[in-house]
Amino acid sequence: MLLEREAELAQVAEALRAAAAGDSSLVLLTGPLGTGRTALLHQLPMLAEGEKIRVLRANAAPMEQDFDLGVVRQLFDSLLTGVPEDLRGQRIEAGVDLCRTVFSDDAPPLDENGAVTIPEEALYGLRSVLATAGAERPLLILVDDLQWVDTPSLRWLAFLVKRLHGLRAVLVCSLRDGYRRPGDPLLGEIVEAARRVLRPAPLSLGATKEVILEQFGVPGDEEFARACHESSAGNPLFLKSVLADLAMRGHRPTAEHAETARSLRPAQLRERLASSLRAQPRPPRDLAAAIAVLGDQAEPDLLGRLAGLDPIGFLAALRDLHQLGLVAAEQEPRFLHRVVQDAVESSMTVAERERLHDAAAALMYHNGRPAELVAAQLLAVTSSDHPWAVEVLRAAADTALRRGAPRTAARYLRRALLDGSLTGEGRARLLIDLATAERGFDPAACERHISQAIPLLTTARLRAAAALRISPTIVGLGPPSVIDLLHQVAEDLGPAASLEGTARDVALRLEARLRHAGHEDPAELAAAVERLSVLGAEPPLLTSAERELTAVLLNAAVLTARWPAAEVSRLANRILEREPATSDQVHTPLPLVVIGLVAADSVRGISSWLAMEQQTRRQGGTVVDALVNVQQAMVLSARGRVAQAREYAERAVRLAEVHWQEAGIVSTLALTRVALDLQDSALIERILDGPGRRRSSSLALTAALQFVKAAQDAEQGRWSSALETLLACGRQLEASGWRNPVLFSWRPWAADLHRRVGDPHAAGALAEEELLRATEWGAPVALGRALRVKARLIDGDQGMRLLRESVDVLRASANELELARTLLLLGKRLRPGCGEAAAVLREAAALASACGVPRLVERIRAADGSGAAAAPPEATLTRTERTVTSLVGRGLTNQEVAAELGVSSRAIEKHLTSSYRKLGVSGRRELIELLPRMHS
Repeated sequence: MLLEREAELAQVAEALRAAAAGDSSLVLLTGPLGTGRTALLHQLPMLAEGEKIRVLRANAAPMEQDFDLGVVRQLFDSLLTGVPEDLRGQRIEAGVDLCRTVFSDDAPPLDENGAVTIPEEALYGLRSVLATAGAERPLLILVDDLQWVDTPSLRWLAFLVKRLHGLRAVLVCSLRDGYRRPGDPLLGEIVEAARRVLRPAPLSLGATKEVILEQFGVPGDEEFARACHESSAGNPLFLKSVLADLAMRGHRPTAEHAETARSLRPAQLRERLASSLRAQPRPPRDLAAAIAVLGDQAEPDLLGRLAGLDPIGFLAALRDLHQLGLVAAEQEPRFLHRVVQDAVESSMTVAERERLHDAAAALMYHNGRPAELVAAQLLAVTSSDHPWAVEVLRAAADTALRRGAPRTAARYLRRALLDGSLTGEGRARLLIDLATAERGFDPAACERHISQAIPLLTTARLRAAAALRISPTIVGLGPPSVIDLLHQVAEDLGPAASLEGTARDVALRLEARLRHAGHEDPAELAAAVERLSVLGAEPPLLTSAERELTAVLLNAAVLTARWPAAEVSRLANRILEREPATSDQVHTPLPLVVIGLVAADSVRGISSWLAMEQQTRRQGGTVVDALVNVQQAMVLSARGRVAQAREYAERAVRLAEVHWQEAGIVSTLALTRVALDLQDSALIERILDGPGRRRSSSLALTAALQFVKAAQDAEQGRWSSALETLLACGRQLEASGWRNPVLFSWRPWAADLHRRVGDPHAAGALAEEELLRATEWGAPVALGRALRVKARLIDGDQGMRLLRESVDVLRASANELELARTLLLLGKRLRPGCGEAAAVLREAAALASACGVPRLVERIRAADGSGAAAAPPEATLTRTERTVTSLVGRGLTNQEVAAELGVSSRAIEKHLTSSYRKLGVSGRRELIELLPRMHS
């Protein structure tokens, strides 16, 4: 395809018309690599179609530069083969004989220096041949890639361009920008003789779309076309290389592949660019290498010094690179495309790259550049002799950690450890810093590096403080090696009562870790609760260490339900009041406080604290991010906001996929709670097929998986199997001392299954036991649920009284989903069609919709044959939300809906997110499926 080259074709056509009238000329096609000079040159013979114009052509090539007179041979071969025998005449025959003599391999003409040349009489003789041919019909002489023409042919062309008058010819030569032939003035003579210099412009966006259509056979999406146009900068070679690579990968020209188009680095294009660069003189090659090494820090001063160029040489080399089409602008040292960076790097040896990166690090260090910029250069060097390298890498790691990039920090510190001069405590400190960075995404590596550091430390306090860098587990068992290490350093340090200051804080933290390590042992839990009682009603909370210990002891009281929920809530909130919200808290036992507040049904005040905590972190795909999302999911689940909780839980699971261990356990726990509330069989099956089923050493996770297995069996009508699983789970939890009726609500479910299998006596016994536990614990959600379970088993006024009592209790609970469930049961018990029943079911439906539980909404609809409960799902939407969902239901995209309503796409996204939450759907597909039922 030849697009947007009409102006160039018109100028050559005009030159041909002038040549026919006797005014010959030279036209030069120039431009950087890939702008389509050759394609345009190949199109020019079409101008001669239907006209009495003879075309002579020659193509130069780098590999044929040693083939003397090769280009001249091609031109005259094309002339002679194009002249019929009966039209040659005497002068043409003489020209043929002359050409045979000049091009004879047996006796090539040589000058006084032994170089192949053409005698003066032969030069004029060959011109005479062209004049004779031009007398019959005008000539169009095409020479492609003038920069590769062999020297003897170049000498003849330089002779010819000065004597074009009278030939009735147009000579069109293509010449790539930026090419230089050292010490050869002939090319300059030809360029200076050009009457017209044509530079094909970059392709427009419209032309880019046409090339996409030609490549794929279908139009490309607007976003895809723009990505291709911007990444190629309108260069036809870059564009077609990217499109060919995309087609080879099986991609289509759609918006979803726009980023792929931006990031592709076609190998063939890279090799072509590298070949072009290798043919350049040393200065532009050195400058290109310097740009590749310095990247975004490619400032002129640093570039020039790294490339070994003075200011004048720097500007000349940059101009050459721009003419080659490798940099974006003549005054801007930035590569045109990512593939140029690859081409430059491929043209360097490993030793050259290391030398340049090391030199760049020294330059940037001595010029006061930030530590991370210097460290980035040191990362590319296997070893360095700079005495400041380790401190720079440590400073860079500290900066990376503060901006929330632990993986980057770890890379800096691993590079620093390669320095052989580090020994003793210096090496230990570096190992501890590395472990601190790794604990957010690689807990196993963190433990390993702490274990390596501890023997190098000289005091018990330092060893204990180092051990505390290992993040504690929240619900899983710590590895035995870590527990042994904690015991060892705690024994060396001594009890907190005998210590003061920092040493006492370290001892308290160690005690917290070791006590929590026994949280699945009933004896250890009892001892922890006793320790909490010894601290009194107002445990000391002045220091972080005291708060950590109290959080662990309080968790023991929560698991065993040995303290009432009100006391747990009071103490947990005291801890949070004194604890600033930071992302580092996930590396301590403090997140256990969130579990306590969830169990105490006291989560209304924690949302702002969690929001502050979330603002302190950076999204980096680490364990930190996963655990923060888990906390959000737990609180939302405790409020009954299941649809929102699912978003956080799913995100946590995705973040934890790479690092199973702790993040994987707690993420799966959060997701199981969501799956059970939603009664989502597909989600339940996914959880059971996940890695947790195969790698579960945590009692909490084992119990959660037994819950979802029972849910799966119950869904499929295997009630006895589900009951057996639940009872086994309950026995295991009781044996471990885990008795909290909110965290482990297996009895209400087991009671219902007993009822289903026809054992009301066993169901009643479990219901009574659950009510007793819930009353002792005192959390509204547990008590209200227990009352509902008992009411389900009792008919008549007593059952109705228990249901009303459950409603009253649950109105004080944060969990709106449990209230909706009780209201549903109460609405069913009330007289059908009465006003109270309709109002109760309407409230239940509104709550269930707000919680995002569509299955419960459907059950509430079915409970009232009058349809009184059918309105809430849609009624909970605002007028704007109803308009937006209606347009989405017609198949419009967010952008189209925004255009229809005259608002931004961001506003549409917000309305849709709110609608998803209210209707209890996860996305556009489920919304579209729900709309017909919603409006029916």
